Order: sequence, then C-alpha cells, then structure tokens
Amino acid sequence: MRKSFKRACLAAAAAGLFASAAQAQVIQPAQLQDLGQRVEALQAKMVAWRRDLHQHPELSGQEVRTAKIVADHLRALGMEVKTGVGGTGVVGLLKGGLPGATVVALRADMDALPVKENTGLPFASTAIGRNFGKETPVMHACGHDGHVAILMGVAEVLAGMRAQLPGTVKFVFQPAEEGRSEHPKHEEEPFGAKAMIAEGVLDNPKVDAIYGLHLAPGPATGSVGYRVGPMMAGADGFTIKVTGRQTHGSRPWDGVDPITASAQIITGLNTIVSRQLDITAVPTVVSIGAINGGNRENIIPDTVDMLGTLRTFDNKLRDDARKRIAHTAATIADSSGAKAEVKFSAVSYPPTVNPAELSKQAVPVLQAATGGKAIQIPLVSGSEDFSDFQLKVPGFFFILGAPPKGRAPAPNHSPLFDFDEDAMPVGAKALAALAIDRLAQPR
Repeated sequence: MRKSFKRACLAAAAAGLFASAAQAQVIQPAQLQDLGQRVEALQAKMVAWRRDLHQHPELSGQEVRTAKIVADHLRALGMEVKTGVGGTGVVGLLKGGLPGATVVALRADMDALPVKENTGLPFASTAIGRNFGKETPVMHACGHDGHVAILMGVAEVLAGMRAQLPGTVKFVFQPAEEGRSEHPKHEEEPFGAKAMIAEGVLDNPKVDAIYGLHLAPGPATGSVGYRVGPMMAGADGFTIKVTGRQTHGSRPWDGVDPITASAQIITGLNTIVSRQLDITAVPTVVSIGAINGGNRENIIPDTVDMLGTLRTFDNKLRDDARKRIAHTAATIADSSGAKAEVKFSAVSYPPTVNPAELSKQAVPVLQAATGGKAIQIPLVSGSEDFSDFQLKVPGFFFILGAPPKGRAPAPNHSPLFDFDEDAMPVGAKALAALAIDRLAQPR
C-alpha cells in the first residue's frame, strides 16, 4: 500500500471524526480572546516560577520544596488544597461559581532527573541529590519545571474566572513520574500516578476527564502535537537470568555456557519483532540494554544477567509480547542445557491512548486555542505514566512544541535539554481552554 494512500485514508478518517465535534465546541472566540489576555499577563510570572524551579530541582518522590511552592500558590488563590497525596503530591480544588456537576482534572509532573546540567544557562542547576543512596547532580532535563509553572499559571487564570465556571477543576501536581529515587519498602509499592490514584485523586469528587501536556523539542513553538488513539508507548522493564554451570574456559564441554546461551537469546528476542509480531499494525520495540556475566577471560561463569525493555502501543500486543519474551528465552536456554528466568518489573507504564470520544472534544479546542496550530504527530516511543490516569477516567494528552531559541534542540533527558519559554503561555491557554470547554459540555 502506498504511503500517499495511507495518508489520504488517515486524513479522511480524521476529518470525519472531528466534523461533528467542531460544531459541538462550546468555548467561544470572545472567551478565547479573554483567556489569551489573562494568560499573557502571567507570562513573566510563569517564567520566574520556571527558572526558580529549574535552579532547585528535586528527584522523584523528594519534591518537598516544589510541593510547598505549589501548595502555597493554590492556597493563596483560595483553593481547597491537599498535600502529601501519593507521597509529595499536591491537589487543588477550584469550585466554579455557576451550577454544574462536571469535574475536570489538569495534571503536571514535578520531578527532576539524576543528570548533570550542561546548558550554560544563567539559571542552570548546580543541585546535588541522593539517588538510591548515592550523591548525584540533579537537573530538570525533561521540562517538568515548565509543566509546573504552566499549571500554576492555569490555576491563577481559572481562579480569576471562578464566577464564570460551572463545575469543578482539580489541579493535580504529581510526584515521581520519572520513577523512583529511593528503594521502596516492597517492590509492589506504587509511585507516581499509581500512588495518587490509590489515594483517591480521581475521587471525591469523581473526575470526568483529565488533561495533560509534555514539553518537547518539536513541533515549532506556538504549536501542539496530538494523536487520537495510541500516542506514547507502554514500557515494561524486564530481567533475564541465564544459569549454566561454571567451568574452565579451555574445557567448555565440562560445563554449560550461559554466555553463549545469552547471545542466542538476544538474537532470538530480536526475531520477536522482526518475525513474530505484525508490526504493520502496531510498532513494537524489544531492546537489551545491559548484560553482565563472568569476571575472567578463562572462566565460563555460572550465570549471566540481562536487563531489557519492551515498548508497545497496544495492551493486547503488550501481553502477547511479554509471553513471547519469556517463552523465547526459556526455550533457547533449554536447548543448550541452561535455564533462563524472565521477570518483568513491577514498575511499568501502559500505553498512553487518547480515547476517540474525548478527542472529539479536545482537538477542536486545541485548534482554536492555538490558531490552527494543532498538528497530528507520529507515534512516540517514549512513555508517560499519565496513561495510568487514562485507565481509570477519559484522559487526553498532548505535546507542547518548544525548541529552544538560539541553540540546537536537545532531546528530553539530555544534559543539554532546554525549551523556549514563549511556549508556556501557549500550553497554559490550551489547558485552560480544554477545561473551560469540557466543563460546559453535557455530562
């Protein structure tokens, strides 16, 4: 099938999906103009918040200073505020002045990464934190400082429009999106979105829809990127322990070589994607990122340990791929007399999937809020635990384009990562518009 035909089919499907949605849009041009003016008036504040947070980053689950700044801001706006939700999470509740039962949640993640900053920015981080007991430089290398500043701005804008709002807005400031930075009491202990959900962030009052965004080096500043359906990959980490029998390197026949078995397993795992799964339907990635075994050139060891990651965009395919990984490793090891034990990490992220019905409401609003600069983007193989919220309630996630000015864009998680602060008002206006429009929609 030719790519041009595929694009035509996708374009036609998208046109059909949103043709009726545009007519259902509730937010009006005058409201958008007012909203834009309110957001622009806060740009300097958002920049100041972002730069302060950037200079004082905190690792996952340790966002104490960040949480206090957020909580103090929300309280100053007259909101009901809960702290310590899911660890260091903060939730603000804004009740509108008009009758309405709809509850909309807006989410921002707060944590930084164990990365040494190399941007040379005047507000660059020099912070040191403790990551699993070891001192490490800390940096906001994924834009979460911008996410927090944007949502603080949205909170101030919507609090100023309280009298015009029907229903309720929850502001969800989430810790530990990037994972853990400390050892849990037990492996199954939830963190990040899962921990906030377990502590009732989507209840009392029950959330009808949740929205979130992520800063990225593209598309261009002023634009946002979206997809309907699967957007970001699910992520599953796994370990493979291959057990053989140690022997002298000169006499491999006296033992069982787990290194050779491991090499064959890696080759076999690559065929799962290339030969066993229909990747024309949904892309899949299986990668081995670490392999450790042995300590001398003339000793064949007892064991080899491997670390890997699985990325999928469909939950059924995810389950199938997990089974194939375990089966492939076990049978290849068995064929050489070794044993392979596969364990999938309790730390996993489902695919981020924007449901069609909520997308019908959201995409026209994004187009209106950005002046027609909402564009469909390719699948993203990175992962986001916003997907955990989407498993519980309808959720819509989008990318906020913000390539930095005057320097080459660096990918998220790079020590060179930075973003164009002019994108923050665009993100704030989009999130606020999505909330206003959804509150006015029939429940």
